[in-house]
Amino acid sequence: MSSTEGRRTTTENGEGVGPEAVAEFLRAVREGVEEGLGPLSAAQRAAAGMPDAFQDALVRAGRRLRGEYTEDEWGFDEEFAETVTPAFQFLYDVWWRVKSTGVENVPSHGRAVLVANHAGSLFPFDASMMAAAIRNEHPAPRWPRFMVLDWAFALPFVSTFMRRVGGVPANPDNAVRLLERDELVMAFPEGVKGTGKPFSKRYRLQRFGRGGFVETALRTRSPIVPVAVVGSEEIYPKLGESESLARLVGAPFVPITPTFPLFGPLGLVPLPSRWRIEFCDPIDLSEHPPEAAEDRQLVFKLSEQVRDVIQHKLYENLVLRGSAFL
Repeated sequence: MSSTEGRRTTTENGEGVGPEAVAEFLRAVREGVEEGLGPLSAAQRAAAGMPDAFQDALVRAGRRLRGEYTEDEWGFDEEFAETVTPAFQFLYDVWWRVKSTGVENVPSHGRAVLVANHAGSLFPFDASMMAAAIRNEHPAPRWPRFMVLDWAFALPFVSTFMRRVGGVPANPDNAVRLLERDELVMAFPEGVKGTGKPFSKRYRLQRFGRGGFVETALRTRSPIVPVAVVGSEEIYPKLGESESLARLVGAPFVPITPTFPLFGPLGLVPLPSRWRIEFCDPIDLSEHPPEAAEDRQLVFKLSEQVRDVIQHKLYENLVLRGSAFL
């Protein structure tokens, strides 16, 4: 699969693609069609004089229209993920001004479970910003996979998008299979309790359930990397819930925020809070055999250890961040 990572969107002399160039391209496409070429062939011929990035985009579009792309059994499409990367890059660099530390604690190769606090209401921006940190700042960038609750895959359009950028239905079997392939797997043990908590309880971790992420890590002998994410709690400050909207879209809740539903769809634009993400020291589980996953006392102990680390780092990074928006 080809990658366009690192390609520029300017011409060789540094000039962007201006209106005149676009108009010339469209004229060339029309001439090609009038000569009997198919629309795609005409567009590819017309793009010959355009910047490399523009030509590559057309080639990728043509392949996708012909169904010539690959995705894994969960729907992850690396080429699609590369294509939408600039949007996430804008959120990471400009909108949320993310500062990431400890990214070197993520293994350069091999399996690991990244366990983080969860916020952001209906949209898992915390997962996408963690992925952006690994892709941007790790010496060996990788595509992490993130666990998503089943209800999210029932949402039209959102489901397909999440699958294509790395989302996987959250269940132990999927997590184990990914880890056995030496993937990075993100887990958010707070689940809906984390994303649905009111703004007044921001950055106070909810219970981590029965420790399923610990069982999975023990069974696959995967290290656990705790991750503290600060900033995601302010993007949709939850003041209440709309039960009618939740029933309409099939979600466990739909938040009422200072901007939604007051401003309609515009209120879904996340607020530009400042973020900090800290990837903490990994917890090595290699001393435990896979059968240790059946030891409830050990599982609870490790789960609480991870939770305590994340809670401490949340408070620490809140102090380091200072103002949420300035």
